[in-house]
Amino acid sequence: MPVARALADLPYAQYLQPFDGELTYDGDYTEAHLDRAEFDGAAAAGARFSESAITSVTFTGSTFERARLDDVWVSRSRWIGGTWADVQLLGVTILDSVLAGVQAYSSHWRRVVVQDCKLDSLNLRGADLRDVEFRDCELSEVDFGEATLAGVTFPGSALRRVRFPKVTAKKLDFRGARELDVAQGWDSLAGAVLDAGQLAEVAPALAQTLGIVVR
Repeated sequence: MPVARALADLPYAQYLQPFDGELTYDGDYTEAHLDRAEFDGAAAAGARFSESAITSVTFTGSTFERARLDDVWVSRSRWIGGTWADVQLLGVTILDSVLAGVQAYSSHWRRVVVQDCKLDSLNLRGADLRDVEFRDCELSEVDFGEATLAGVTFPGSALRRVRFPKVTAKKLDFRGARELDVAQGWDSLAGAVLDAGQLAEVAPALAQTLGIVVR
């Protein structure tokens, strides 16, 4: 999926308005530009963001539960802790950013590109991801347990101690991932696509999962 690499490339860039207030419960933010700000414990549950940009912003322990992000561009930003539970992301691009310890269970992702990002201990249990690309990212201790993964790819990404227990996988494609370390859930990945080199690397883990003894 093509992505805008610069703010000026956005089709709505000329309409963006600087935002320097506080995020609020059920707030409505259209054509808003959040830039070089820090939000500590922001309460943005139920908020709606559309045709907006978030650049060089840090969110610490902030609540975005049930928020909706529609056509939002994020760059060089950080989410530390907090919750994205039941968040809806549609047509979202996240670049050069960090999500660490975020509780994003039961969230919904559609046509999302995550590029050059670090995802650490991200909780995606029960999430629904469709047409999502993790491109050149580092995923550490990410939990996809019981998630639906349809059209999800990881080109150039490193997956370390990632968990996939009881996922529903449809067109899940690991080809091109530079590391593939699955801590749990190989038995749920029927139908996933690997390349030959990856298969050789993960063969011991697959054998252990299937109870195959190699001597």
